[in-house]
Amino acid sequence: MQDINLFELRAHFNHSNILLCFNGPISRSLIEEIGNALKNYLQADQAQPNAAMDVFSVYIEMTQNIRHYALAHQYDEIDSSATVVVARDGDQHYIVQSGNLVEKPDGQALMARVATLASMDKAELKAAYKTQLRQPRSESSASGAGLGLIDIARKSVHPLSATLTELDNGRCFFSIRAVIQKTS
Repeated sequence: MQDINLFELRAHFNHSNILLCFNGPISRSLIEEIGNALKNYLQADQAQPNAAMDVFSVYIEMTQNIRHYALAHQYDEIDSSATVVVARDGDQHYIVQSGNLVEKPDGQALMARVATLASMDKAELKAAYKTQLRQPRSESSASGAGLGLIDIARKSVHPLSATLTELDNGRCFFSIRAVIQKTS
């Protein structure tokens, strides 16, 4: 393994205002432990309670989505890895980003869904949330009722953004970004 220049990595994290960064296989207990660390970082950063709750819930939703997806597709430890970053953007916003491997058709569908949500205003997102809430939940569904992505979009003060990087093996790396207001 090549030596990692931790000083340069630390300088990059500090310059980018990164509060928390994780890369690797993610389990339920790890989601919880990182969530506890995130709560402590937000408290130390004197985040407003509403902002801290929004950042935490967006982090939880993103990481649980990654975990459920990897389990549903029976990915091995390497392929089920998640990359999660929580940072500050000046004094006004928190940025929550996550990424993981997905099958290409799933990634394309996610990009379309994010684009649809990004085009909606707050009233349209609220209506979409209520509509989705009333939809019957599929018994074959491995996770929730499809509300999570809408909820992330509702908490974000800027439209959601996402990228899809194609890989050689028919998979893609999907990354999503939400921006949370730091103060109420």
